[in-house]
Amino acid sequence: MRKLWASAYKEYLLLIKDFGGLVVLFIMPLVLIITITIIQDSTFKTISDTKIPVLIVDNDKGTVAQTIQDGLANSNTFEVIVKKTESEAKDLVFSGKNQLAIIIPEHLSSDLEKKVNQNVEGIISKFGLGEESETETIPIAKKEVKLYFDPATQLTFKSSVKNGIDKMISKIETQSIYKAFQEQITDDPTETIFETENFITFKEILPIKNNEEVLPNSVQHNVPAWTLFAIFFIIVPLSINIVKEKSQGTFVRLRTNPVSYATVLGGKTLVYLCVCIIQFILMLAIGVYLFPAMGLPTLDVSGRLPLLFIVALFSGLAAIGLGLLLGTIAKTQEQSAPFGATFVVILAALGGVWVPVFIMPKFMQTLSNISPMNWGLNAFYDVFLRNSGLLKILPEIGLLFLFFIVTTLIAIVYNEKKNAV
Repeated sequence: MRKLWASAYKEYLLLIKDFGGLVVLFIMPLVLIITITIIQDSTFKTISDTKIPVLIVDNDKGTVAQTIQDGLANSNTFEVIVKKTESEAKDLVFSGKNQLAIIIPEHLSSDLEKKVNQNVEGIISKFGLGEESETETIPIAKKEVKLYFDPATQLTFKSSVKNGIDKMISKIETQSIYKAFQEQITDDPTETIFETENFITFKEILPIKNNEEVLPNSVQHNVPAWTLFAIFFIIVPLSINIVKEKSQGTFVRLRTNPVSYATVLGGKTLVYLCVCIIQFILMLAIGVYLFPAMGLPTLDVSGRLPLLFIVALFSGLAAIGLGLLLGTIAKTQEQSAPFGATFVVILAALGGVWVPVFIMPKFMQTLSNISPMNWGLNAFYDVFLRNSGLLKILPEIGLLFLFFIVTTLIAIVYNEKKNAV
């Protein structure tokens, strides 16, 4: 244990003497997360033409429901999947297996037809073109099309879907009532003949926590994503540190002492794991204290801190394992630095940090499952946005820890074989 702490202390001294490295590790990630969050909070991005599966629960079985389904299917954006029950669709969406579910209410078509007939009869009666009915008009309750979104779905996608469905439903109403009658009956466009308030509305159903709806925001999406990116970026200075020690002969001197390579790597793991946790704390502080002062949403971490630290811990271990392996295999700093930086960007792209995984091509979606950043990001989203507990994130943190063990063992075995006499 004394050797392990001595190795860790050596890494600590090397780290604090490298001011440029400290800036890269702590300052640059903060600048990155602030910049990206400000941009994404004020900019709407379009979704590509990739088919996105959308769950449909048709409780209407009428013409309006069929029109909605046909409109989605013909949009070249959605792949319609019909489900039988609302609870089944809700569970699939809130668990993150699907991004969107649309629940069409019962009697939508028939009630809309009744509403049209009431309006037509009112018009005819108003102009004295028919007999006045002595029976009292029975008001028809408005219909509500429910939308379920995966809490981890980006706000730009949600806004795009809502606008598209709203436009589609408005078109149905217009074709059913206004366009067919109002222009033919009156020359005065200002005269109110029909009710102008939409008969069909939609409502997003959000997850409930402590009897309150959980409303995700841009900060909750960006903080975990770019925190994970910063954590994994430590593979660059870590691998450079290992290569530098090999080129300066430090490892040769260590081999003359009774210190195993596993102990040396253990010291590096302890120090850089502390760096990862400090990075994580700084990112949380930015989200909780700085973003509200800049007019951005506040990062809500209430009741989530223990699980968030667990995810950050295991994400840090996965990043460290990759850095140890890269530093062990690389022979020069010119090999480790460019490769490490590029590889982190590739892992981030595959993991969903840059572009949501669900709009990637099918091949890339499959490939994203092998990215440790994808595991860490899903675990963060489970805690931040889906309000999951420890059992829910166990698979992700288990994969992260396994990744650390495998990469570290490969580094140790490779070093032993390379230095075997």
